[in-house]
Amino acid sequence: MNATSYPRQVRIIDVGPRDGLQNEKQPVPAAVKVELVQRLQEAGLKEIEVTSFVSPKWVPQMGDNAEVMAGIQRRADVRYSVLTPNMKGYEAAVLTRPDEIVVFGAASEAFSQKNINCSIAESIERFAPVVEAALAAGIAVRGAMSCTVGCPYEGEIAPERVAYLAGLMKDIGVQRVDVADTIGVGTPLSVRRAIEATLRHYDIDQISGHFHDTYGQALSNTLAAISMGVWNFQSSVAGLGGCPYAKGATGNVATEDVVYMLQGMGIDTGIDLDKLIDAGQFISEFLGRPSGSRVARAMLAKRAA
Repeated sequence: MNATSYPRQVRIIDVGPRDGLQNEKQPVPAAVKVELVQRLQEAGLKEIEVTSFVSPKWVPQMGDNAEVMAGIQRRADVRYSVLTPNMKGYEAAVLTRPDEIVVFGAASEAFSQKNINCSIAESIERFAPVVEAALAAGIAVRGAMSCTVGCPYEGEIAPERVAYLAGLMKDIGVQRVDVADTIGVGTPLSVRRAIEATLRHYDIDQISGHFHDTYGQALSNTLAAISMGVWNFQSSVAGLGGCPYAKGATGNVATEDVVYMLQGMGIDTGIDLDKLIDAGQFISEFLGRPSGSRVARAMLAKRAA
């Protein structure tokens, strides 16, 4: 496919404040999370996954969800999304006025059983009333489809499993879906197959890519998705996040690296790379470690020189 076939614009959802920080062992104060969201929107991000409304018993880092949502200075042109695992989570979330809620399901039966103790079909059934309530309240609904190319328990995932999950999501009213390589084992061909399977139920405009960089394939996988016409992606500033189910997982692809690649291809993201690097440096310094973004590290070294 030649460059003229690529989308002219790509929209990025930064998931750093939620997916990126949820596994951090050290507490990250609400004020730091609010500041991170602020810096991301100042850098030009139009979609930010802010927090999740899960039990603090399971994810202590997200226990300050309402405080964070109350603290952000909202912009009319930014979409703020939150993860809601069940009706109780949705009821707490709706009080904080999110623009979008995110429900989730796995394309792997073993992953679904081990993590939420039910089958894929049962997990989607649990989300049906959440989706119905959100749509009735005028809140957008996104569905995260995890393990679409590989699973830590089952290994390779057949595209038919992805199509099955996408069909279940569509049936309960989920408006758009993320094709997520949760443990970062995918390569361009397996990612293409997962997206093709999703296209049986969703249009290309309703599909986003979410690629982890465990094996260093996330940018190639992003490029493979772009070449199919996908123009919406999730990434995490400073490469924040890790997958607790994959040994050595480095977590989400860094937003800085994705933006650098897209800008080099002449694809508009609306994001100021320098401000984005500053946002990543802010949270990396708080966490006491270097940024997980190669682009950020290279450009910070250049600045220092």
